[in-house]
Amino acid sequence: MNLPPQGDVTLLDTPLAQRLLAASLVARVAYTSRDGTPRLIPVNFLWTGDELVIGAFAGTYKIRDLRARPDVAVCIDTADGLPEVLMLRGKVTMTEVEGVLPEYATIQRAGMGDDMGNAYLAAIDKPGLRMVRIGLRPTWVGVVDFQDRFPSRTPQPVRAALGEGGE
Repeated sequence: MNLPPQGDVTLLDTPLAQRLLAASLVARVAYTSRDGTPRLIPVNFLWTGDELVIGAFAGTYKIRDLRARPDVAVCIDTADGLPEVLMLRGKVTMTEVEGVLPEYATIQRAGMGDDMGNAYLAAIDKPGLRMVRIGLRPTWVGVVDFQDRFPSRTPQPVRAALGEGGE
């Protein structure tokens, strides 16, 4: 398979990227804190078709830190079978809203189911609630896929264990 080079944003259009962006997986967001040290946090996300959206509560350390240093790296991956990895980089934009962020509500319902998600959202949607919409339009995209992109880099013992044989 002839894919664009790592870093090319058209990698977002690959079946692997689309599958990972649509899955109910946790993304890991790396950023630099205000004191200059690295941070890595798991987050739930929503892919809108051109933007990765994360909902956060206003007033948290991560919001403070991202306002100061908006450059992030994001990893969405699987661990069952051969790894499939989507890596994104870019600067986030942030918009503070009053009440529950609509994308956050969508994320919670998708992860918890409608009944439990709606109960959770009702419990947090109190007067004075402020949330922040964190949006990432990737400027760099990488894909690690040992099935299509790098099949020759899969060690023979791993291929054998997965029933693909090969000596």
